[in-house]
Amino acid sequence: MLNSFKEIPAAAKQGGVKKLVVPCPVAADLPLLAEAAAAGLIMPILVGDGSSLEVLVNGSPLAAKKYEIVDESNPLQVLGRALALVRNGKADILMQGGVAPQELLDALRDKEKGLLPKGGVISFVSVFQLLKREKLILVTDTFINNNPTLVEKQKILENALQVGGILGIETPKVAVLAAIEQVNPGIPSTLDAAILSKMGERRQFGKAIVEGPLDIDCALSQVAAGRKGLQSVVTGNADIYLVPEIDTGHLLAEALVFFGKMQTAGMVVGTSKPVILNLPFVTNENRLVEIALACLACRKGDTNG
Repeated sequence: MLNSFKEIPAAAKQGGVKKLVVPCPVAADLPLLAEAAAAGLIMPILVGDGSSLEVLVNGSPLAAKKYEIVDESNPLQVLGRALALVRNGKADILMQGGVAPQELLDALRDKEKGLLPKGGVISFVSVFQLLKREKLILVTDTFINNNPTLVEKQKILENALQVGGILGIETPKVAVLAAIEQVNPGIPSTLDAAILSKMGERRQFGKAIVEGPLDIDCALSQVAAGRKGLQSVVTGNADIYLVPEIDTGHLLAEALVFFGKMQTAGMVVGTSKPVILNLPFVTNENRLVEIALACLACRKGDTNG
């Protein structure tokens, strides 16, 4: 099992070099791509206007590494060309590059040209490294789904379990978060959490132990949970935190980074191939970890739960 960010690139390297395609790359992407290539993780494929890309690469750290350029002079076709490379097996990983986040997500969901399997749900899993001990935790969904339904939450949890598997978590403990720890018909998130917990009891999530609803103090502390009459192996030791909606998820992720000073990396999950976003609260160092996570996902076959 992987317990820290420093272990992820080393584990990913064992799977060999993966082809990572970047539509409309920007100058800030090149040092990262060069570092990932030097680490033996990827071989970059840059998609865009060929002459402009040559100028961009020349003089950058990537110029001394192995890379490919796919010439596409029509800016409206660049993302489609990149997606086709991934969909047709000519690339293993898609990175956002200079494409707007919503444009990328919409393209991923395209029924004919995207990377979303039928019936699937795209979600974002944020991975955090705890400060006081070597342990990785997952928080989802932190970026994509605004107000997921119960069915969508089931898929989001299954996506997160895929990432847990990539990290080697054999029996993941899942805290399904809500405003309170009691089931209250007036608070829909508590009902969803209770149903997901019952599904977990009936092994619908494999070996995962799913507990909910849990408010944040019960999820983080066995002592707090005990005071409220809750006894569970999940409290105080969760591997995955499933949030009720995007406000909670995104705010929690940013709070852990900016207030909690925790390192984070993440990836889009639910697609047929790994996808990496460029989120502003992920450091350049941890963007390399994101590439390594995507490489590990390739070794698992795909990221679709």
